[in-house]
Amino acid sequence: MRNRFGLDKGHVQQVNVRSGWLQNARGAMRTGFPKARPGMRVGLLGGSFDPAHEGHAHITRQALRRFGLDRVWWLVSPGNPLKAHGPAPMAQRLAAAEAVMHHPRVVITDIESRIGTRHTAATLARLMALYPGVRFVWLMGADNLTGFHRWENWEWILDNVPVGILARPGQGVAAQRSRAAIAYARYRLRAAQARCLPMRHPPAWCFVNMPMVDLSSSDIRARGGW
Repeated sequence: MRNRFGLDKGHVQQVNVRSGWLQNARGAMRTGFPKARPGMRVGLLGGSFDPAHEGHAHITRQALRRFGLDRVWWLVSPGNPLKAHGPAPMAQRLAAAEAVMHHPRVVITDIESRIGTRHTAATLARLMALYPGVRFVWLMGADNLTGFHRWENWEWILDNVPVGILARPGQGVAAQRSRAAIAYARYRLRAAQARCLPMRHPPAWCFVNMPMVDLSSSDIRARGGW
């Protein structure tokens, strides 16, 4: 049986609206939570950011422009459930992210730690409850689309939030042949329609090609730069 957000009742990150979550959320916004008004178009870029680098900043600037977003939030996660080893301490990763990303419409936040979620579907469901009327768009690189079908409740994500895919070097072909891309092919917008994505009712996704900065957090760690 599924709740109003489409998540299984047995899911450990289930959002139980009846528990009083919405009543708490609709009061004064907790200190440290990003602010957004109903109708705003907010892109969400999640990840460990271990460490953040210019590649993250570059795709963020591109996403703001290509998808017509009002804001982008960097969701610095407590940890990636698909990775065996945990990231650097949260405070260290937040400080590095703030040093890399300087833009008046970009917010760097540890909101996943604050609301107690680790899986993207659960995070999105809670954000939708916390910010009714905000038009969220999930952002990710094309490399993530390749393995997207391994994410917890990946179909729920595509069914409930528009998704913007940003091409990275060498990942375009494999991403567009991925299981998720094939399963949701009929809901794909053309690149020329990218700015319409935040206003589309999901399922809706858009793949955009762009010049990319060929950097990765894993390469930086391997070189001892973190």
